[in-house]
Amino acid sequence: MENRSLVTIAEHSREKILYLLEMAKQFEQQPNRNLLNGKVVATLFFEPSTRTRLSFETAANRLGARVIGFSDPKATSSSKGETLKDTIMMVSNYADIIVMRHHLEGAARYASEVTNVPIVNAGDGTNQHPSQTMLDLYSIYKTQGTLEDLNICLVGDLKYGRTVHSLLMAMRHFNPTFYFIAPEELKMPEEYKLYCKEHGIKYIEQTDFSEEVINKADILYMTRVQRERFTDMMEYERVKNVYILKAKMLENTRENLRILHPLPRVNEIAYDVDETPQAYYFQQAHNGLFAREAILCDVLGITLEDIIKDNERQ
Repeated sequence: MENRSLVTIAEHSREKILYLLEMAKQFEQQPNRNLLNGKVVATLFFEPSTRTRLSFETAANRLGARVIGFSDPKATSSSKGETLKDTIMMVSNYADIIVMRHHLEGAARYASEVTNVPIVNAGDGTNQHPSQTMLDLYSIYKTQGTLEDLNICLVGDLKYGRTVHSLLMAMRHFNPTFYFIAPEELKMPEEYKLYCKEHGIKYIEQTDFSEEVINKADILYMTRVQRERFTDMMEYERVKNVYILKAKMLENTRENLRILHPLPRVNEIAYDVDETPQAYYFQQAHNGLFAREAILCDVLGITLEDIIKDNERQ
């Protein structure tokens, strides 16, 4: 039996990405369906989460599935020393699909190899976050009308930020130009810059976060400096507030500019930005429901045709 796990967005073709975006569009038109009636979705969150966990659980509920799982590993047998393999094997007895967030890079890949139940990677360490990427792509497509030939400015924690790593890989199909803006300590890792070179992705790297570069952007993607990724708190204190976006910095931007952020934010977007027409991060989070409905259905073998037929029956 084919394992339809979603471990990394790098495995998705251009056609598959556009297909999933069309599915998300269908779910935005009608999010409440019974396409997953009788299915059980397990959400295993070994790391804290608000938006990702709640949007996956809401997506499952709106599609008629039952949800089991945990949001705190301390309340599970992993706190007693149970291995990840044993946890996955055990939960596989009860669920049709497992949505998992884990602090170790490669955990989702490993989980997909030890079970026949499909795994959806809801974030593995500093590695990948493919479901966030799908809602990011859907947000970009909705606000720009295209994914093609866009200037995308990535700002902040590009070293540990799994959301920007996944977005970079997904956009390889659409001829973007990236601006990597980060302090030296949080620069885009060499492996992702090499990935850009191998796939012909244009990028410009700099430490200066200026209105000049903001004014060139179609998408300004802000990120939080992640305290939980630092072992040296003095280093965290040095970089945590190095880039702060304020409303006055948006006075001469392109009309189509939209600001995205995977959330939660700390200090990197001032509250006065929330009232500007460029702010889109809360709508972006809302789009996560539709993108994750599409992912759950696709991984469980439900097609776009099935969804359209369901539309006609309603």
